[in-house]
Amino acid sequence: MRSIILFVIGLVFGTGFGYIFGTPTQGHDHAGHSDTGHDHLSLTEWTGPAPSLTLIVTDDAGDAKSLLIDVAGFAFTPETVNTAPVAGTGHAHIYVNGVKTLRAYGPWVHLTNAPSGSVLRVTLTANDHTGWAAFGQPIMAEITVP
Repeated sequence: MRSIILFVIGLVFGTGFGYIFGTPTQGHDHAGHSDTGHDHLSLTEWTGPAPSLTLIVTDDAGDAKSLLIDVAGFAFTPETVNTAPVAGTGHAHIYVNGVKTLRAYGPWVHLTNAPSGSVLRVTLTANDHTGWAAFGQPIMAEITVP
């Protein structure tokens, strides 16, 4: 009986108060970095023609894959990460089966956690980690790993 009471108390204090006081326990995934001070759900609207984004996956050594983020109209700028957004620049966030796994600061990425059948999603991201958007929709591409 004591275990049940402790479980209920933990459930109430662990999750219930988070929703009541505006700190939900369900956030976004911060795998690959420890900075919890930015919001991956916010979008920054792109001005002008949106960049084109194509993904190409090839086999690498062992079970690894190489991902090419083929993008036109966008510049990778790792030297300005964590600063204010600058039009047309930033980095990419890579998700494997919906879980953010890493950032990309250039077009080629070595993946060791994307087995065949995995769905890769790449979002273009501003320096402040908000997603670039065109007409309110994230600028992104998806591909299933062969």
